[in-house]
Amino acid sequence: MDDPARRNALADDTLDELLERLHQARRDDDVRVVILRSADPKVFSSGGNLQALTDDRPILEKYDDLDRFPRLYEDIANLGKPIVCAAEGDVLAGAFGLALACDFIVAVDDVRFGCPEINVGVFPFMISALIYRSVPRAKANELIMTGELISAQEASRMDIVNRVVSRENFDEELSSLVERLASRSPVMMKMGKDALSSTRDMPFGEALDFLKSQLALAFTTQDVGEGVRALMEKREPKWQGK
Repeated sequence: MDDPARRNALADDTLDELLERLHQARRDDDVRVVILRSADPKVFSSGGNLQALTDDRPILEKYDDLDRFPRLYEDIANLGKPIVCAAEGDVLAGAFGLALACDFIVAVDDVRFGCPEINVGVFPFMISALIYRSVPRAKANELIMTGELISAQEASRMDIVNRVVSRENFDEELSSLVERLASRSPVMMKMGKDALSSTRDMPFGEALDFLKSQLALAFTTQDVGEGVRALMEKREPKWQGK
């Protein structure tokens, strides 16, 4: 994201570009991992574009424009590839939801997270679905209803953030995670991520039935056989991606 004048606010044009880049990444077999990062390390994103809430467009037009956020969250879930949020600056409001939609969050140790919308008379409606799936209920209520921010360390203790590192070690830690993810079977990563997305809200029995079918399907892939052979032969696997 590279819109310093608006502190990477998630305006309609920025959301449209994010959606398009995700579509490109999904179609490109050479892309193994996606990193969501700001061009300015001092700020990740200030969240949604508040000016859009008070402009004079018809209410139905504003309503139609709101579909960008749910489409973005769903596209991240259905990307079929790991996506890492590189949080070098504060992750606030709608950007907090964007980070929670990612599979991993790597954060600099002085970064803050939260949804301060209530402080300016707005409720974080859209991202509350992500917050309630990622944050314990009592803390979710506190974040949403008080607008208070939490540190990267507290976010880590709550299992929101995967890794908290110093700014000078950030690139090294981020690269280490990305390289590890990229070294895994792309077909199995896609099948696995799709399965996680599909079963997240399923009843337990239905989820098990679905996962059983996915496991059986995985047995038909070349990468499963290659992975087992590589283990037995004590070598690195050569994934075929199919």
